[in-house]
Amino acid sequence: MADYRARPKADFIQETNWQELYVLTNHWKSDMLFYKDDLKFLHHLIDKYFIWITQKDNINEVQEIGRDILKDTRECELLIEKIENHLLHIGTAIKEPLKKDSGKFRDEHQELEDEIAYFIKTVRENRKQLFKVTEHVLDSEQLAHLVEK
Repeated sequence: MADYRARPKADFIQETNWQELYVLTNHWKSDMLFYKDDLKFLHHLIDKYFIWITQKDNINEVQEIGRDILKDTRECELLIEKIENHLLHIGTAIKEPLKKDSGKFRDEHQELEDEIAYFIKTVRENRKQLFKVTEHVLDSEQLAHLVEK
């Protein structure tokens, strides 16, 4: 299984300073905004080709992957919101260093990173499935149209 984490080394989160955590978290936000646009494109792809589908099996397959893309879109929005809140907390920590909760906050940072890594893995799998289904649908629908002529 591929590792989708963007941190430089395994113990980076526990050992680095707040400014570097802020930069890393900003990188996560940028990635998530990219995935938000990517998911919008994938949803548009489904909408564009859905009207051409005539076979019931193909409709069911596309609807299923469409639901997965919508679920990913909602998850992306939630993660962006979490990241923005996290950036605010890190900004506060930079201005007024956390004393007691530093370890807990860094653990939460790691949990957020794990959520993002899982999200990226899921989106990539769903994108691959969408392209596979789209290719199958286009091939089978094209064949059906040729048989009708």
